Amino acid sequence: MIKNYPSKIKNLTVFTSALAISSLFPISAIAQSEQKQALHDIANSISATNIENDITTLVNFGTRHTLSETESDTRGIGAARRWIKSEFEKISAECGGCLEVYFQSKTISGEKRIPEPVDVVSVIAVQRGTTDPDRYVIMSGDIDSRVSDVMDFTSDSPGANDNASGVAGTLEAARVLSKYKFNGTIVYAALAGEEQGLFGGRIMANQAKEDGWRIKAVLNNDMIGNIEGVNGVINNTTARIFAEGTRVTETDAEARRRRFTGGEVDSPSRNLARYIDKIADQYIENLDTMVVYRLDRFGRGGHHRPFNDLGYPGIRIMETNENYTRQHQDLREEDGIKYGDTLDGVNFDYAAKLTGLNAVSLASMAWAPNPPANVSIKGAVQPSTTLMWDALDEKQNPQLKGYKVYWRHTDAPQWEYSKFVGNVNQATLDNIVIDNYFFGVASVNNDGVESVVVYPGPAGSFGE
Repeated sequence: MIKNYPSKIKNLTVFTSALAISSLFPISAIAQSEQKQALHDIANSISATNIENDITTLVNFGTRHTLSETESDTRGIGAARRWIKSEFEKISAECGGCLEVYFQSKTISGEKRIPEPVDVVSVIAVQRGTTDPDRYVIMSGDIDSRVSDVMDFTSDSPGANDNASGVAGTLEAARVLSKYKFNGTIVYAALAGEEQGLFGGRIMANQAKEDGWRIKAVLNNDMIGNIEGVNGVINNTTARIFAEGTRVTETDAEARRRRFTGGEVDSPSRNLARYIDKIADQYIENLDTMVVYRLDRFGRGGHHRPFNDLGYPGIRIMETNENYTRQHQDLREEDGIKYGDTLDGVNFDYAAKLTGLNAVSLASMAWAPNPPANVSIKGAVQPSTTLMWDALDEKQNPQLKGYKVYWRHTDAPQWEYSKFVGNVNQATLDNIVIDNYFFGVASVNNDGVESVVVYPGPAGSFGE
């Protein structure tokens, strides 16, 4: 029987001991009734030491600029991506070949930041689901780094926090989650070309669409290791989750419908962010996540955006207090201020905490049934509200127990009320007036692990 561990990340001792224990219990030995406990174990299994070692290795490649050296084994983007692939392959070997590891590439040229032909090469590792392998949740980090001049591909560019931290977190999540089996598929992605124009994400998103991937979540991790803000704040207890509102792919007809029925703050990306915020409260010790109702930081972008551009749910997870003297800077000292993205600017325990948030969120979504599809609602000029949805495919979702209906006041940031309604495809909330609340539906497995809440109509749909 798996022992009870503290429910949140505390320190390296907890990480190490939990990882040693969890390695004795592959998911084949974990009954579905123990999945919620396994989520606590996953949070406690993340190793800050592994993350530190991986960030250090990435920094030691000197520069990981997209246009940098590709032939050397010790310097440049080529050496970095080959090392990342070898690490995923080691992880796969330890779980009996449970990961499909490959390079994903495309030659880019004629762009402002890539004027001459360059192969933009990402590293992808896929952990196939057992019953619903075509349903995907993705965690990503960015391989490349830069200094002050975005076209300078020869100067040292450590990129310790931006974004070796995100790649290290993705590798560590794979190490821990590969010890388990899940109903849905989990993808770990080290994406290239972010600083030159989000090219790795564009390549992956377009390929996923072409291949018909049913993507339910993209968790982009970009800078998850800094706790000292340029504003003087030092805080290792908060993180931000950026989530766009209305889908950019919304049609005119869908926009008109939304105007009368709502959904501006209930896009799948927003409800994905609420889900992760709830995971933080339940499983990650001493971490309060701030859901930011914006695609990304003001006027800026990240590698979740190419997925959002195609209508997929995607969010950015990152530190709360950025330090701009450590971002996109030449290594130097001026007026007593040290500039540059170096190892001494990364808090490895904090990076482990945010990695734990990712790992638990991925596991929870992959164990949960598919989010409900074709959710609709009625109740205008009535004293009650009725929600309807399609029954899930039983072969894809043998773990399904039933569905839970959620509602909240229209100015509430998080879901406030819920009711489990059983394995049905319709539920009526008596004396709950539709005009006064927002509503949604989640699917629930036999251990109570839930999917993301789905808002009715096209505005909130996660697709099939």
